Formats: sequence, C-alpha cells, structure tokens
Amino acid sequence: MRRFFTFILVLAAVAGPSCLSQAQDLPRFRQIVRELSRPKYQGRGYAHDGVRKAGKYVYRQFEKAGVDDVVFQPFTIDINTFGGKMEMAVDGRRLRAGRDFSMREYSPGVKGVFPVYYVDTLNYDSERLFSDLAKPENANCMVVCDFFFTYRHKEDFNRLQTAGEAQNAGLILTWNTPLKFYKAYGEKVVDKPIVWALSDAVSGIRSVRLDIENKFLQAYETSNVIARVDGRRHDSCYVFTAHYDHLGNLGKKVFYPGSNDNASGIAAIITLAEHFSKNQPEFDVYFIAFSGEEANLRGSRWYVNNPVVPLSQIRYLFNIDMIGDDNPSLYCELSQAGMPEFCLFEDINGEQKLFDSLERGELAANSDHYPFAENGVPCIFFMNHEGSSYPFYHTPNDNPETVRYESYPSVFKLICTFLKKL
Repeated sequence: MRRFFTFILVLAAVAGPSCLSQAQDLPRFRQIVRELSRPKYQGRGYAHDGVRKAGKYVYRQFEKAGVDDVVFQPFTIDINTFGGKMEMAVDGRRLRAGRDFSMREYSPGVKGVFPVYYVDTLNYDSERLFSDLAKPENANCMVVCDFFFTYRHKEDFNRLQTAGEAQNAGLILTWNTPLKFYKAYGEKVVDKPIVWALSDAVSGIRSVRLDIENKFLQAYETSNVIARVDGRRHDSCYVFTAHYDHLGNLGKKVFYPGSNDNASGIAAIITLAEHFSKNQPEFDVYFIAFSGEEANLRGSRWYVNNPVVPLSQIRYLFNIDMIGDDNPSLYCELSQAGMPEFCLFEDINGEQKLFDSLERGELAANSDHYPFAENGVPCIFFMNHEGSSYPFYHTPNDNPETVRYESYPSVFKLICTFLKKL
C-alpha cells in the first residue's frame, strides 16, 4: 500500500499543476449545497435574517478556501416579507401554504372571510367586469382569475389592485402545479392582497378565509461577499459570480431551501476559489457572491455602480446560477462583448464531450450577469435547466433531495479548460 501511495505522489509531482487544472471537488460541492439548504438559514431570505446568516457562512467558506482577501460589500434594500401568519381556507377546507397557495411578492396582509367572484374569461368584457363588481352582492369579494389571463389584460387587473378603482377586496390568481413564489418586485406593497392558488384548490369555491401577515422592511442591510485570489498579473482579472440569497419564508412554517437556486452556484464558485488558491492563475480572480438577486438583481446592480475593480479590467465574467440539475445540455447566455469567445466554449465542449450541446439563449435580465452585460463586460451565464430538478425551482421542494449533481463536474471542467486556452 505504501509503495502504491508513493507512486501516486511521484506521478502527481511529474504531472504538475496541469494535471490538477480541472480537479473539481464534488463532495465539497454537495456539502455546501446541503448546508445552505438547512432550516437555520430559513430560505436565505429577509424575514428572519436568513440571508445575513448565509452571507456570514459564505464569507467563512471563502476564507477556508484559502483566498487572499474576502470582504463584505453592504447595501440596503426595501423588501416585502411574509414571516408571520399564513392561513387560507376555502369553503371551510384549509389549504397548504407553498403547495396550494402562495403570495404575490408585493401583496399586503389580509384578514377576513370573503365571497368570491369568477371572471368570465371566455366572454370577457372589462366594462361588465367593473359593473359587476359595483353590485352590492359582490362587495368586498376576492376576484378569481387565471394568472396568465390577467397578464394579457394587465391594465384592467392592475386597477383591481388599487384602492378606489373597484369594490373588490383583492385577487386570487390561479396557477397550475407546481405553484411558484417570487421576490422580484417586492420593493413595494400595493393596496389590495394578491394570492396565487392552484386552479384545482379554488375551483368552484364560494368563500375564502384569509389570515395573512406581511412586514415591509425599509433600508434592510444585506451584503455582497467578494473574495480575491491573486494572480501573477494584476492589470486585469476574471470574475466568477453566483447569488446566495433566495426567497425566504412564506409564513412561520414554510421556507424555500433553494438548493438548486442557487446554493449550487455558490458551491461552484467556492470550490473554484479553492482550486485557484492552490493553482495560481495568470490574472487576479474575483469571486462575488451576490445578495438581492431574487429581489430584481439588486446586489449585482449595486456592485456594477460600486465596483471594487474597474469593469473595464474584467477579461471575462462567469455567472453560475442553478446548475444543480441533470439536463445533458447546458443553457448559456452571453453579452455582446462576450460573444466572440462562444466558439471556444463550443470547441472545448465538443472535444471533451462534457454536454450534448451548449444551448445559447437570448440575453435577458434573469440573473446577475445582466447588469454587467449592459455595461459592456464580456460575460457568460451558465444554467442547467429543464432537467428533473427544474420543476421544483421557486417551490419548497427545491431541496437536497431533488437537487442533482451531474452537471457540476462538467461546468467546472468547461471553465478551467476555457481559462487555460483563452
């Protein structure tokens, strides 16, 4: 056994750093994903300071990875939260928070028993809708309608969220399973409550009882976590980003673990930080764990306006979000400035057969690469989507039991090989 062990050490010494250039640490990756999914972080949201606890954990893991420097970059946001009562019953039947119903992120709290009014979507007429809601029998009702229908008639249904526009108490927007929850527009609170519910859960009901509490947090302080590994040259740098915040709570008992979204991305950049701390890169490498991504990219927008290194010095930025899945193809978005390098990514993938394909999508404001892309930074966004884990994102079932680990080693190798060849 000792001879074999000695042989391995000699082999590693002969091979040198190039042998280690694509070494990924799957056990470490899994450990970080599981830790960030634990109840102590309460979905890495704002109601119970889970996002602050998670930020401190990420800071410690960068230190453990051996980086040359790590700092907090604080900023503040206004954000609506649901950390209190979260009860809904229809015709006396209690529904499950996070499974049968959730809340629109900018909804106020509400308490009471309400009749319901169903919108006639087959013969829709906005004048008739508002006329019906003015009738005494529909006073203080909850208007029930398919969410996507309301999206097509935004102007009318925005009026139903505003005090004085109609006599309805609020809205119940129906959705098919699995039911989602979002934070993107939680920087405000509208006049009337908006509940999302499964279509089957509220089909044919006559009344609804609601007891829901919200708390609007003003100037809530959270932080980006920024680590650096020194390269041999300091005139420019590479940047790896991922967001560590998630959706937090829906009441006192339900939280959103966010194992795939985006504990997986954070685990990836921490293991990349450890890799580069052991294998000095040519240029400085920064690792930015953003807060506020779920709240409309607030952390990355703050960073772009307050960079620790000029954006013009970023040679390439890699944003990693939701790679905890098993789709054999990898979804990518690129900035205009980053587009010329896409051929190199495709060549590497073809040579190493890491993924069946790299699927390039249109650039969108769907993750933290976007503010950088808007400012001319060469960047790429990696997401492994539409696999077996994808249906669970933004639900309480995005947890360690549903997250998958197949794509991480291939993403790691794709990145390391790209930097070696660029």
